[in-house]
Amino acid sequence: MMTKEPSSTKVPRFHGEVTEKSHKNMSSIHGKDTSIELALRKELWRRGYRYRKNCKDLPGKPDIVLTKYKIAIFCDSEFFHGKDWETLKPKLENGKNPDYWVKKIQRNIERDGEKDKELLFAGWTVIHFWGNDILKKLDECVKVIEDAILDIILADGDKE
Repeated sequence: MMTKEPSSTKVPRFHGEVTEKSHKNMSSIHGKDTSIELALRKELWRRGYRYRKNCKDLPGKPDIVLTKYKIAIFCDSEFFHGKDWETLKPKLENGKNPDYWVKKIQRNIERDGEKDKELLFAGWTVIHFWGNDILKKLDECVKVIEDAILDIILADGDKE
């Protein structure tokens, strides 16, 4: 059983003023069944791979889990998971609600690393894809997954 370590950074709750436009944008963001997840899942299914989605019993609740191969796949949005953080961070610091957004995204990045370590320690292969990579380079993303599957199959063959 994996133990849960206390979070090193608390993310503050947002208490600022919200415009109607901001409210509409934020309310349309979903944590599961996003367009990037659906695109990758649809292609994996088409190629004959069967998976579980949003697996609650694994750290980080991976978006796609290939249990047969112990592969956990995360489909990360660029903004919320801090792609190009060194470029994004100064923009957020100069934008609206910088205290909230900088802490929130930094904590997301930390949490992603923590959950990856837990999964790796438990013997899982962890794969992260950025949303735009899935949408624009779907075949390359699937190839990464298929290469990981092949590596696992070959490693298991060596053990026999």
